[in-house]
Amino acid sequence: MKMDGTQETKAEFDEFAEDYDEILGRGLRLSGEGKEYFAEGRMRHLRRVLASHGLGCGKALDFGCGTGTATPYFFEELGVERLLGVDPSERSLEQARARWGGEKVAFATTAGEGEEDFDLAFCNGVFHHIAPQERDGALRWIWRRLRPGGCFAFWENNPWNPLTRLAMARVPFDADAVLVWPREAKRLLERNGFEVLATDFVFFFPRFAGSLRPIEPWLAWLPLGGQYLVLARKRTK
Repeated sequence: MKMDGTQETKAEFDEFAEDYDEILGRGLRLSGEGKEYFAEGRMRHLRRVLASHGLGCGKALDFGCGTGTATPYFFEELGVERLLGVDPSERSLEQARARWGGEKVAFATTAGEGEEDFDLAFCNGVFHHIAPQERDGALRWIWRRLRPGGCFAFWENNPWNPLTRLAMARVPFDADAVLVWPREAKRLLERNGFEVLATDFVFFFPRFAGSLRPIEPWLAWLPLGGQYLVLARKRTK
């Protein structure tokens, strides 16, 4: 998925825009949770990681924002001042604007000229939809839109987790996904101008084992969680 959008990717997600939540739910049902549980959990974990590095964020970019599921948590958990969500699917953006658009939030198919001063870029489950040969270009696009020293929160589905793989197999728009392994993600980031600050794994326990979830922050080193976060910082030299 390029940020200017290949026709194939735009058509695919335009096709699923109206039923996105229902289709995604087929996969998430295995965990016993809905999409909001994971969206909030990602932001809560990211807040802790940013704080541990003494980092904050005033202006954020949500790369591949889709229908805007993450939008409220940028404000509730991270305390951002402004947010731009970008996605190649205009039909998905129509839903995001209808629900979340406002003075502090905008949605577009790309960032406009001069939009190169973001404190934080964020993506979730986007790069497994980007053809491997196009991933470097997508990362360079993000790098250019961060201010010097700005951070990138790269979230992806963990190929090591069998429940993640099973969930993706139940979702039609993941049929052509090419998963990104954590080590590969770090290499991609480093060769495209980023310094890796942290790699964490999250979402270990489904709902029926929810009593164990309080220990998840202490398991972040263990490469078995359903998703992983690579936090990176824009290098300027």
